[in-house]
Amino acid sequence: MNDTPRAGIGRITAAVVAIAAMLPYLTLKILWLAGSPIGVTDPEFMDDSVMVGMNAMTFGMDAVAAILALGFTMRWGMRLPAWLVLLPIWVGTGLLGVIVVMTPLGLLLQGAGLFEVGGPIEPWVYVMVYGGFIGQGVGLMAAFVLYARDRWPGVFATAVGHPYPSLTRSFQRVVAWGALLVTAVIAAVRFFWALGGRGGLPPRVADAMTAAGAVQQGLKGLLAVVAGVALVVLVRGRGRRPFWQPLVVAWLGSGSLFGWGLYAMIVTVTAAPLSAGVTGLPDLLELFGLLTGMAMGMCGAFLLAERSGVRDVQPAQQPLESEDRDGDRQAAYQGHR
Repeated sequence: MNDTPRAGIGRITAAVVAIAAMLPYLTLKILWLAGSPIGVTDPEFMDDSVMVGMNAMTFGMDAVAAILALGFTMRWGMRLPAWLVLLPIWVGTGLLGVIVVMTPLGLLLQGAGLFEVGGPIEPWVYVMVYGGFIGQGVGLMAAFVLYARDRWPGVFATAVGHPYPSLTRSFQRVVAWGALLVTAVIAAVRFFWALGGRGGLPPRVADAMTAAGAVQQGLKGLLAVVAGVALVVLVRGRGRRPFWQPLVVAWLGSGSLFGWGLYAMIVTVTAAPLSAGVTGLPDLLELFGLLTGMAMGMCGAFLLAERSGVRDVQPAQQPLESEDRDGDRQAAYQGHR
């Protein structure tokens, strides 16, 4: 008998919303890769080899997200190796989390002018793409949380101070405190720019800084430093606070550091046509964010793997499920398999 928990209506609905929000973006990428000039004022722009590579890469990223969303609704998704689920969703939520917050804030601060950035891409493309990103970001995060509550219930049912054997705690402490130091520096620089500071920014970038851009700098700085603090809380392992609370903060912040740092480095190294050509301290900050986020992710992976020794923890009831689904609930092993 297959005792893998079935997806509830909440998980299925969230995954469907995410996949539906991805379809316009995936369609646009297919059209561009096929040579269509739709949404582009310069037909030769998409023929650039770097843009072809970037379009193929971003299409692949969204396709992986669609497969993950589908996996969150299927029994086979519960049997996927943990790293095959956690790594892409960590990067994806780190990237999408900033967009989900910043797009509405940017519209409040700048209105429709937020998408009038000039260049060869027409404004309606940005409206469609970022609107889709919000839908898939909210849907993916909701579906993943409900999926994780079934697969790894111990994460949601234990406190930070729950005892567990650890062979790498000393290593984790060194990484966590080191990451906190670096994230504090990153946050300080971003807060400085958010408050109008120009030091370290190329003059043309400083002159072009908008209210939305300043808020984004502040948000990224905040995510960085609170992730550093949350990781220290997790590694110290003290207190009765629910384990999932600092985990969510560390997860989103470290994923944002790694995801946006990696994207910035790819754009810089390939000299992509859409690159702003920003060099110097901004690039250095993104590089340190990439490396720090990667170190934080590795530390978190060790921590989660070692905590996975807790067995027979009953998963929390999904609020969107009906009462007649209670019979489908069984004790689950939350180990990261």
